[in-house]
Amino acid sequence: MEEENMGGDSMISDFATYEDFLDAQITVADLFYLEDEDLARQLVELGYRGSGEVLKRSEFEKRKELAEASKLSKTNQEMTLASYGKSIKNPLLKELAKREEANRSGKMTTIIFIRDKNQKGQEISGYIDYAYRLKNEDFGPYFTGKKRLLPRASDLSFYNWETQKSTSNHTSNFEVITENTSGLLFKSKRDRKIINVDPKASTPGDNSTRTRIDNNEDYPPVYNQVVLYDHITRRKT
Repeated sequence: MEEENMGGDSMISDFATYEDFLDAQITVADLFYLEDEDLARQLVELGYRGSGEVLKRSEFEKRKELAEASKLSKTNQEMTLASYGKSIKNPLLKELAKREEANRSGKMTTIIFIRDKNQKGQEISGYIDYAYRLKNEDFGPYFTGKKRLLPRASDLSFYNWETQKSTSNHTSNFEVITENTSGLLFKSKRDRKIINVDPKASTPGDNSTRTRIDNNEDYPPVYNQVVLYDHITRRKT
């Protein structure tokens, strides 16, 4: 029964007080014949007048409180998402915006592979733990285009093709496995599943998908290569 009532709670939140809620259901004719505003309110509360839903004061206040809490939760969520309210046209950033909430909440962990050139013109490549970066860095400048997302030596994996500098780092979400005949692998710390980032592999693994992002020259930044590996978390219950 409570779920049936939730549809009207957004309407209830429009009324500051219970009296305002009752007054909205009182017609001019009611006041003309009854000549008493308090009596008209009582009749609405009892269901004898008004075309709206019959609610006792306690029920109105309970549902108004729930509606306000829901509204506040939604507002907080919107404020938390770095991509919220931004006009995003770049293909990579659009895909990251779609995945932001899921990565922040832990429903999904995304590994971003980027191959491009750094500010010195050196070719670099690496794998970025998106959820980890979101937790430890403000992504607002990336979504607005003020900063360019590139792999770092502190990410899951990093390689500078000119200097041949190579690094790998575990994060709170993934363990890096480098000693493997299949090449570089990542193990999810949440469900112990393996994510295989070998482009020749038929699949990246259980509960994982691989998505190649194509550039759009009209909406920079443009990258040499970008691939997203999404892993859906299966938590033990």
